[in-house]
Amino acid sequence: MMHLTAYRGRHVVVLGLARSGVAAAKLFHSFGADVVVNDKKERELCPEADELTALGISVVCGGHPDGLVTRETALLVKNPGIPYTSEPIIVANRLGVEVVSEVEVAGHLSPAPIIGITGSNGKTTTTTLTGVLLEAAGLKPIVAGNIGRPLCEAAQEIAADGWLVAELSSFQLKGTSDFKPHIACLLNLAETHLDYHGTMADYVGSKAKMFENQTSDDVAIYNEDDETCRRLAREFRGRHLPFSLTRSLPQGVIVEPPYLDIRPSEDEAVIDRWIVYRNEEGSEERILSVDELGIPGRHNVANALAAIAISIAAGAELHKLSQPLRDFRGVEHRLEYVGTFNGVKFYNDSKATNPMASTMSILSLPSPLILIAGGLDRGSDYMELLPVFRERVSGLVSLGQTREKLGLVASLAGLTRVKIVEPVDDAELTLRRAVEEAAALAEPGDTILLSPACASWDMFSSYEARGRIFKQSAHTL
Repeated sequence: MMHLTAYRGRHVVVLGLARSGVAAAKLFHSFGADVVVNDKKERELCPEADELTALGISVVCGGHPDGLVTRETALLVKNPGIPYTSEPIIVANRLGVEVVSEVEVAGHLSPAPIIGITGSNGKTTTTTLTGVLLEAAGLKPIVAGNIGRPLCEAAQEIAADGWLVAELSSFQLKGTSDFKPHIACLLNLAETHLDYHGTMADYVGSKAKMFENQTSDDVAIYNEDDETCRRLAREFRGRHLPFSLTRSLPQGVIVEPPYLDIRPSEDEAVIDRWIVYRNEEGSEERILSVDELGIPGRHNVANALAAIAISIAAGAELHKLSQPLRDFRGVEHRLEYVGTFNGVKFYNDSKATNPMASTMSILSLPSPLILIAGGLDRGSDYMELLPVFRERVSGLVSLGQTREKLGLVASLAGLTRVKIVEPVDDAELTLRRAVEEAAALAEPGDTILLSPACASWDMFSSYEARGRIFKQSAHTL
């Protein structure tokens, strides 16, 4: 992609409205490009269209018209969620028109260095915590990207002496070519989003694009406990700064003494563990005790290690990190404590959209545990949940497209307290019924956890909508 000034007077297509599409359209329009925005939804379902039309930007809704992309089109900026099988993208590829995501645009625009954070799980928590730590260290961060705020919008506001902290999805990274964060962090990799990517190789390759343009002046942060991350790290050109829960690395951000395994063990002795930074010379400094962290769960210890490593790479002073790590209480919809009702604790983990995320959350909470799970069917059989169902789940309420699959896993695990909630026309009523069924299964002292292990789009517009309804349902039992 060229610098934005090169698109003055040239035809640019923005495919998909939503927040990132609106931000990209406004940006190219401000640089003098001839912008056309296209969304297949009908006009009445595109409230953003009127705002863009008022600015003089052409907006076409209700389908993808012939001639939208031509040989005269200089660039196509796509919404990350639009598949590459969409007709305008197929035409663009055939005509040799460059197709990028908004992340690529922001990379050309930002005057400040960029921190890119990606992975299958933990992105939002790590990105949010990184912003908190950098703010406490006086390093002027702005947090944006997949976390909610369009990256190219934030790139226009960030000061040159600040840090643009970007949560990045595989969808966003797949549409990049020149994008180069100064600090790039890979948290973990698990099988997910294969309905979009088609293969695990394409998914992993999309994540790895974040590191492709780095040089020895940049920093590559990765999870030493994840086999795929370790393999990819052999190709990273940036200066390596790993983190680990289970390995006493010669250099990196680690736990001392290390955990024996990533998964918590019921019979593991209580040990006083510390988060430690060990530099290239091998000298080390304690940051705080693991028990002092404000967020529960071993997976959140890993997220904290990553955020600390990023902050160190950005120049934060270590002594400024301890207190915000103690004070941070996590993000909404990610192992969020909702309240205790009739002696039963409720947790909202709607952000857990794959089995690995749900597994880590289940392992972070005490038994007996009643799990509410299910959602969009992406083809998995969910058998990887079998061990944790046997070990830590005492009851299951399943809903959504995957309800029968999860019910089968529960049956194989020997669970006897299982309810499969059949759908009704109103998704909210279906989830409310699931909460009522879980409450009926629970006894005082139990924990009810919404951790779907699935995306929300079979029933809800987003995991946020699903989580909010769960919380309302718990409060109105």
